[in-house]
Amino acid sequence: MSGQLIAPKKLCILRLSAIGDVCHAVAMVQAIQRKHPDCEITWVIGKVEAMLLKGLPNIRFVIFDKKAGLKGYLALRQALANEHFDVLLHMQVALRASLASLMIKAKKKIGFDSFRAKEGQWLFTNDKISAQSEPHVLDGFMAFAQSVGVEDISPKWQMPISDQDQLWASEQLLNDKPLAIICPAASKAERNWHATGYGEVAHHLIQKGFQVAICGGPTELEQKLASMIQANCPEPVLNLVAKTSLQQLLACLKLAHIVIAPDTGPAHMAVTVGTPVVGLYAHSNPKRTGPYLYQQYVVNYYQHAIQQQHHKSVNKLPWGIRAKGEDLMDSITVEQVLDKVRQLIADQYPELAIQ
Repeated sequence: MSGQLIAPKKLCILRLSAIGDVCHAVAMVQAIQRKHPDCEITWVIGKVEAMLLKGLPNIRFVIFDKKAGLKGYLALRQALANEHFDVLLHMQVALRASLASLMIKAKKKIGFDSFRAKEGQWLFTNDKISAQSEPHVLDGFMAFAQSVGVEDISPKWQMPISDQDQLWASEQLLNDKPLAIICPAASKAERNWHATGYGEVAHHLIQKGFQVAICGGPTELEQKLASMIQANCPEPVLNLVAKTSLQQLLACLKLAHIVIAPDTGPAHMAVTVGTPVVGLYAHSNPKRTGPYLYQQYVVNYYQHAIQQQHHKSVNKLPWGIRAKGEDLMDSITVEQVLDKVRQLIADQYPELAIQ
């Protein structure tokens, strides 16, 4: 980096997607707010992601509609036509985001370091964050906070949950039983574990006194998967798939004692509200994209898959390399998941410890 701008008065953040990544970015933004409480912050963000984060204090959101093509870029330019920022934190390497950055006027445009500035991002910036060795995505984002003088980069979240959404979630979920939420679906079907496994885990938890709910979005894949999980569990589970807004889902996750999920946005949403997560990973490295505060509860088939596919250990391959294969998640066993569930409960809720 060419030097820190210690106290920016006007700051723009460009991070459009996805849900998990904007959850990481919230921790970075709020670290900046603690250091620079008078800084005016504008966040250029995707439409769906804005639905989750609306209500974050002292942040102005400008929505960029990536599906609108040229109109989306022109609308962004118009929205920011009279704005001049001290700093732009360009936190997305996709070319689409870099083109959007051309609509933002800023003295300093900070991007990723040389290794991570993929898709020509470095062409659209005039400064960069410090290089890091094998960072989690959140740690990579925190380097942007450090670039504007933030020393305390320990992640803390204050997520926007309205009293109305929290009341709604309480009405759906609260009873005298501890609550486990399964968020079974990722954006790509190959990252999903199978309904049989989820059903067996749900059955086990219900037998041990838990209430189990399934949450997720409105896609046909998610609704079908939820139905199949219920069919594989002898007891009824509460199916909230397609029945929550993103902020209602966040409120539900906050009430849970435990969340079980693959590499998907709700796993990271749960982290932001302090709910422990059992993450199921086979395609991506959980040390890079896993639930940040709960790495010890990840069921990790990724390292084995990489070893099989490349005949090398993970630490001898490029950071972030993905394992390939539509059936990798099937290698995760029910017993491995239940082992992590037991470990989590013993650590976090010893009064609920189950065998």
